[in-house]
Amino acid sequence: MLLSKEGDLTIMASSIPILTFHAVDGRSSVISLSPRVFRRGMATLHENGYQTLSLPEAVNFMRQGKPFPDRSFVITFDDGYQTVYDEAIPILKGYGMSATVFLTVGEKSASNPADRLPSLNGRSMLNWREIREMKQWGFDFGSHTLTHPDLTRLPLERVEIEIHNSKAIIEDALSDLINCFAYPYGRYDNRSREIVKKHFACACSDTLGLVNQGSDLYALKRIDAYYVRTDGLFNLMLTKFFPWYIKARNIPRRIRRAILLGLS
Repeated sequence: MLLSKEGDLTIMASSIPILTFHAVDGRSSVISLSPRVFRRGMATLHENGYQTLSLPEAVNFMRQGKPFPDRSFVITFDDGYQTVYDEAIPILKGYGMSATVFLTVGEKSASNPADRLPSLNGRSMLNWREIREMKQWGFDFGSHTLTHPDLTRLPLERVEIEIHNSKAIIEDALSDLINCFAYPYGRYDNRSREIVKKHFACACSDTLGLVNQGSDLYALKRIDAYYVRTDGLFNLMLTKFFPWYIKARNIPRRIRRAILLGLS
């Protein structure tokens, strides 16, 4: 449970949220979060004493079985949209916050700094100059495959290529090890999980929930921005009701997925 305000129950750090954002823009899309909501949400968390852990830091706490620092949380961005650089990073820098950005890199090497990642969902993506600049500012990067496929629907050989080659491209571009992975659409199976485990220290799914010392490091739960898409919902993070809100939102989600699985 993650609690923070004075007057709440004793602050606990046995579990924390990994917040997941995609595009920070004003479009009416499930992958969009308003820049205004993002800005106000981060300001509110900062003002209430919340601090970010990088994803690798959080994973180290889990591996060691240690409680998380009080009022801590993790920020991740999936896909690599340009709005991360334009809208989100300046805000996070101002508050001294960290984040991990999962990149869908395409199949070309990062030879030209001006080259942008292949467009997803009709949006402009980060270029390698921006990515390297963000790395210099202390932000982390992870792999989100080459082409953002549903890994559960690919032949095994292609799954290996999507996972391994995306890691190699990012490592070559940034001259650094890349140890974190996010499954496209949050979908994985035993095959893809085992391949990811060979190459990475952790992997994020789209299962809704908080993480704790017992979490599966290769299927980490996260909280998508959709569930904190208004000021009021974001502010629930400051209360003892936030874990219960997430559990309640998970019920219809599980039912829908069970129905879809039964139909497939």
